[in-house]
Amino acid sequence: MHLFGLLVFGFIAFFWLTHGLRVAYGAFRLPWLRDFAPAADAECPRISLLFAARDEEEKLPGALATLMEIDYPNLEVIAVDDRSNDATGQILDEFAAAHPRLRVVHVTDLPQGWLGKPHALQKAFESSTGDWLLFTDADVRFKPDSIRRAIALVKQRNLDHLSLFGDVEMIGFWEKVLITFFAFLFHIASDPYRVSNPHSRFYVGVGAFQLVRRSAYEASGTHRRLAMEVIDDMKLGKIIKQSGFRSGVGIAQDSVAVRWHAGVGNLVRGVTKNFFAGAGYNLGVVALGITGLLLLNVAPFFGVLLGHGWIRIFAAAALALILCFHTGVAVTMRVSPLYSLTHTLGAILLSYMLLRSTFVTLKQGGIVWRGTFYPLEELKRGSV
Repeated sequence: MHLFGLLVFGFIAFFWLTHGLRVAYGAFRLPWLRDFAPAADAECPRISLLFAARDEEEKLPGALATLMEIDYPNLEVIAVDDRSNDATGQILDEFAAAHPRLRVVHVTDLPQGWLGKPHALQKAFESSTGDWLLFTDADVRFKPDSIRRAIALVKQRNLDHLSLFGDVEMIGFWEKVLITFFAFLFHIASDPYRVSNPHSRFYVGVGAFQLVRRSAYEASGTHRRLAMEVIDDMKLGKIIKQSGFRSGVGIAQDSVAVRWHAGVGNLVRGVTKNFFAGAGYNLGVVALGITGLLLLNVAPFFGVLLGHGWIRIFAAAALALILCFHTGVAVTMRVSPLYSLTHTLGAILLSYMLLRSTFVTLKQGGIVWRGTFYPLEELKRGSV
């Protein structure tokens, strides 16, 4: 039994000393948007900013106001009202009447074989004229110079596709526990720094900010390839990378900001459709994911408390690296570094959320998204 414990904690320490350290080192080398001077007018290609909105009357006006204040000389904003049941369509039309750079597309019916959001984004693309496309969400707020800086970044790095990590507004203890751990885990799973390496398998797509060259987007298949993809933002990054185009990831901090789900209950419910989809609707992947989450993120804590000899040493080494990396994530996200001490709690909660997503999806036989039910078998066939 002691030998088994040594092997387990030796593996945990080896993982964090190799993959963990490499990802952490890469994370600190990601480009920051603030370090790039805004592009001059002559260096600004035409950009189409595209987003889909459904029942967003609460957050939409604030986000739209920041979009209309963006300092960019050649920008069009195309918003798709995706079958909203509230005042979303009216809000969009009123803004469009006052701001010529905004155009609105109203979708009243959803064709067979499409999820609502990918379909709406496809419609936005079909109405666009930009040489570059900026995909975002209806509740994202931009600083005026954010797009000029992003264009400067993609030109300097010679990118076809750029995803930016922005600010996620977090209110209260539980939101900070969950969101900082999720950001930590996202880095470990996707290794954003290596996305720009054309020989790596890693890819990233961020719903709040994805800037992609139009020709690369079209060559990758557009959202038609993502028609039944729940995590369409990540999979957009995947198809662009797999099509041979150059992707990159940067840190925008408060240049791109969003209030995700308000409160821990809404966070748990909000990702119900996503987490099982992220596991490819595969129970084996779910089991492996939960085991990995608990083994790599929870076991070191108990190893330090209860272990002896080399088991405690291995666990302490792993835990020290985890806390340092999580501290870096927390500071970047502009919350107290003390939230790194909630790492174990975050891992347990996220494991529950993955398990819940799997159970609810299987029980329903599919997901409900934007007011429409989609059978699990159709989702599996449409997975990219």
